[in-house]
Amino acid sequence: MARALRWFLLGALSLGATTPGRSLELNGQSYFTQPPWRVEFTNYDWLVDQGGPEYFFTVSLAQNAGADLGGLVITQTSGSDQTFWIDPTQTTAFFGRPRQEGTAIPVRAQFHEQKRIMRVEFPEPPPAGSTLTVVLRPPNNPSLNDLYLFAVEALPAGPNPAAAPLGFARMEILDDWGR
Repeated sequence: MARALRWFLLGALSLGATTPGRSLELNGQSYFTQPPWRVEFTNYDWLVDQGGPEYFFTVSLAQNAGADLGGLVITQTSGSDQTFWIDPTQTTAFFGRPRQEGTAIPVRAQFHEQKRIMRVEFPEPPPAGSTLTVVLRPPNNPSLNDLYLFAVEALPAGPNPAAAPLGFARMEILDDWGR
C-alpha cells in the first residue's frame, strides 16, 4: 500500500510539474523536471579591444521542462583579462537565435565584477518549449588575447531555484596578427 501511494504521489508531482508556468518545488526549492542541457554561444567580434561586441548565449527549453526559465547565471571561469567590464544595463534578450531575432524579453541583470558573474533574471519568464538568446554587450572585447570560458547555468522560475548547468561558452579573442 505504501509503495502504491509513493508511485501515486510521484505521478501527481510529475503531472503538476509539467504544467506551464509552474516548477517542481521540493523542500522550498524550484527545479526543472527536464532541464535545458546546453548553451550555444556566438560572437562575431573576436579581436582584442574591439569596440561594441555582442556575446550571444542561446538556450532552448524542452516542452516538458516542467518550469519556465527564471534566469541565467554566466560566470567567467578563465581568460587572461579579468577586468573587462560587462555593462548590465546593456543586457537584452529575445526569442530566437542570433540574426533571427524575435520578440524582446524583459530582463534584469547584475554584474559582480570581482567574481566575474553576470546574473540575468526574467521578470516575465520565457515558457517551456521556447528558444531564447541573452545578449551581453561589453564596451570592448578583453584587452588580452586568450581563450575565455564562461560557465552557464539555467534557473527555473520559482522560489529558491536550483541551477541546472548548461556547460561552457568558449570565446577566443585574438590579436590582429594572431588570425
